[in-house]
Parts: sequence; C-alpha cells; structure tokens
Amino acid sequence: MDTGSSGTGEVAVAADGTNRETDAVNSEADVAKKEAPLGSRAPEFVKARRMLHLSWQVAVFVIGLAVVVAGVIMLPLPGPGWVVIFGGMAIWATEFVWAQLVLRWTKRKVTEATQRALDPRVRRRNLILTTIGLVIVVVLTGVYLWKFGFEMPWNIKNQ
Repeated sequence: MDTGSSGTGEVAVAADGTNRETDAVNSEADVAKKEAPLGSRAPEFVKARRMLHLSWQVAVFVIGLAVVVAGVIMLPLPGPGWVVIFGGMAIWATEFVWAQLVLRWTKRKVTEATQRALDPRVRRRNLILTTIGLVIVVVLTGVYLWKFGFEMPWNIKNQ
C-alpha cells in the first residue's frame, strides 16, 4: 500500500516499504564519502612550510612524470604500458587536484564500461563476434596450409 505525502514533511513510501528518494540520496552520499577530498595529501609539517611544500610538489611531479614516460615507452614495447601510465597519474593525484579529477573520471568510465560489458546482450554479441573471428582465422589458416603447406611466409618462393 502506497502512502502519499500529506504536506507535513512525510515522504512517499513504495509498496515494498522502501523509500526511493532517500535510497537515491543515500547512494549519492555513499559515493561522495568513498571519494577522498580533493587537494594535497602531503604530511601536515610539509604543508605548513611553503618552500618545503613546493619542493614536495616538484618531487611528486618529477617522479610521476618519470613513471608516465616509462608507461608511454611501454605502449609499443612489451610491458604493461597503460597500467604504468595510470600508476603515474595516481602518483600525481597524491598532490594535484587536476590529476585527482582525471582519475575519478577514469574510474567512473571504467566502472560504466564494466557494467555495460556485463550486460547479457553485450556479452552475447561479443561471444558471437569472437566466434566469427575465430572461424575466419581457422579458415584462413587452413587455406594457407593447403596452398603452401607448413612453410614460413618468408621462405615461400614465387611459383
């Protein structure tokens, strides 16, 4: 049984006894609580001295830059390039608000993509596309082996 608002500050309650408005507000508040406040995470004695804090920021920036550059180098080379880049961003996020905002945006987008990927229709589509791709690879491999045998491509002579 739904109850409506009588104008006395009451909130409508759904038939199952839950308060939808309060649940939505609470979930937003939970997300806000989970995210750390923006700003420097340097120790208080560092923040209290301007030159020391500036030196701290320069050191954090240089270390983060070195890690990000290493990640960019790893992109075309073997290695976990994107993981290292995000690690460098996390180092920067300990001190710089812009990096904290970029990381929050990235985490939000990754979470949304994960939720979309878990959708049964998307999973079914991905499974079908993967199966089609595997069939194409098997057919092309079979045609290659039928035509040339087990011979490396660079050893094939023009016939």
